[in-house]
Amino acid sequence: MTRTWDPASTDPDVVAIARTPRLLVALDFDGTASELVHEPMSARAVPEVSDAIARLTALPHTTVAFVSGRSLAHLREIAEHLDDSPVVLAGSHGAQYWYPGEGEQDIVPTADETALRDALLDELAPLMAQYAGVALETKTFGIGIHGRPAEPTVERAAFSQADEVLARRAPHWRRRTGDRILEFSSRDEGKDAAIGVLRAHTGATGVLFAGDDVTDEDALQVLQTGDLGVRVGAGPSAATLRVESPQQIAELLRVIATERGASRE
Repeated sequence: MTRTWDPASTDPDVVAIARTPRLLVALDFDGTASELVHEPMSARAVPEVSDAIARLTALPHTTVAFVSGRSLAHLREIAEHLDDSPVVLAGSHGAQYWYPGEGEQDIVPTADETALRDALLDELAPLMAQYAGVALETKTFGIGIHGRPAEPTVERAAFSQADEVLARRAPHWRRRTGDRILEFSSRDEGKDAAIGVLRAHTGATGVLFAGDDVTDEDALQVLQTGDLGVRVGAGPSAATLRVESPQQIAELLRVIATERGASRE
């Protein structure tokens, strides 16, 4: 049962994750670290989240990661992520990684994957242009169709046509739906796999994962005893806690940073 987090009370699950010996804080970006926006590349972390992340990454044995469906290049752009950043990145639903001091892991699509993606984009571009407010996104391992600015009926028609094209030309690609986005990928990795990779890489004894969308449930469902899942916004969820907004995520992260810092004094 997912319960609403009460910032006015001391939550034992929050205290427990703050005190774990090696903490991994993994955050979805869109709708979790940032507000949801009509123009995908205009998304930016709200200042309160950025400030809370800075506090956390300054603590010992504490890692912060963004885990996103965005391609790594796009995730670095919207996260304003520089080469000296202490924040780990998992892009393309866990098919791409960037680590501090190591940089990007050398995971690239095959020539066949890229050729099929480009051919699909060539076919989809004039079709999607017929639907006002619908936009195509080129991803490293696939494509995204965004419908946020469109009327719901227009979005449904565009998604239906995209489904027809992909069913005909790339039926083996993984299909994902999210909050007014339809995605197709030549890779099968999900955010559940990303949590496993990041847990192993960091040696985390506890993981906090927060997300707001359907694809984030993959990660929430593989959290273990001693971890903490947080859902941002409404909707059924495997998370333990629910918060209302990115601003409340920032408030929760500040509480964790304060508790974690105090426990090490």
